[in-house]
Amino acid sequence: MIGELLSGMAHSTGPGFVGVSLIFIYLAWIVVIGCVRVREAMKEDHH
Repeated sequence: MIGELLSGMAHSTGPGFVGVSLIFIYLAWIVVIGCVRVREAMKEDHH
């Protein structure tokens, strides 16, 4: 699925390439923030 998206991105127009890149960055940001929140919650539970 991701390979298909990357292949399509490579053959798309400039704005399409930028849009898909921004979607990947946004999803990565969501995962990073989720991990940070989980880590903070785990620290609070161990008092």
